[in-house]
Amino acid sequence: MAKKGEQKTKSAPPKIENRKARHEYHVDETYEAGVALKGTEVKSIRDGKASLHEAFAYLNQGEVWLKNMYIKPYEFGSYSNHDERRDRKLLLKKKEIREIDKRINQKGFTLIPLKLYFKGGYVKILIGLARGKKQFDKREDIKEKDVRRELDRKIKGSYSVNL
Repeated sequence: MAKKGEQKTKSAPPKIENRKARHEYHVDETYEAGVALKGTEVKSIRDGKASLHEAFAYLNQGEVWLKNMYIKPYEFGSYSNHDERRDRKLLLKKKEIREIDKRINQKGFTLIPLKLYFKGGYVKILIGLARGKKQFDKREDIKEKDVRRELDRKIKGSYSVNL
């Protein structure tokens, strides 16, 4: 119990990101989808115990599924705890599913998860239609990032305020 004058601070739910995805792929379009989860999975995600690193999405009979997303079993769960890497259904509108289906059937496109977060109490996932990068594209991105970082350092060091 909090002492008088102290307040309990409620921490914000975590945002679980797939940072490697932006390095490996050119993301053309993004879609926000709901995720069909069990109760213990939601509790584990609230604790920040999930990973999108090896996950990918695919279409199966007009539905979008997420495969290989890791959610650690809930510590205080019972015998009905969830499987760590089960396939999870993504909840999208039919129009969005048709658009995704058209684009995936084109050569070189894939569907990857970018971010997992809470929105209004519901778990949402940001998925992106993406094309794989070549090695030279990755090198160019690293070079641009280094140049931006160097410019920021120079600007920060040379800026002074005269009072």
